[in-house]
Amino acid sequence: MTDSNSSINIRLRAMEPEDLDWLYKLENDSAIWNVGITNVPYSRYALHNYIANASNDIYIDKQVRLILVDEAGGSIGIVDLVNFEPCHLRAEVGIVIEKRYRRKGFAMKALQLVKEYAVSILHIHQLFAVIDVSNSASLTLFRKSGYKPSVELKDWLYDGREFRNAVIMQLFL
Repeated sequence: MTDSNSSINIRLRAMEPEDLDWLYKLENDSAIWNVGITNVPYSRYALHNYIANASNDIYIDKQVRLILVDEAGGSIGIVDLVNFEPCHLRAEVGIVIEKRYRRKGFAMKALQLVKEYAVSILHIHQLFAVIDVSNSASLTLFRKSGYKPSVELKDWLYDGREFRNAVIMQLFL
């Protein structure tokens, strides 16, 4: 990690019921739907139930959602570990940073924090991300964070108009 990254003071925490309004706004931002697997809005009810019913135990849920917060405790993004395979010690990583906090080093720091969590707490061997080949910002972020491209998946993502290729980026821990 870069020296400037070490000066960024953020942390990851579990979701709280108080995150509902912020999560509702972020999840329903159609501008970011192309980087995930969703293409429909979430209802407040669905998000409320998700927060209420998530055990925050990756071994039970096979996923965990962590809120990225700044020094003042304000939410600035989300880091997800999904598709957790305890038998193979791997998980897929997803990250969304609120627009006003992008390009300030927060995403790279968040990937560093989730890597530390994956190694020290979960004992994961591999993190991976599936990224649209045209998403140069995400590809650059993951490369700078130590991830290496491994496979290009043809017509893997559909944005409602066209199919797009994706790259699997892997980080071995």
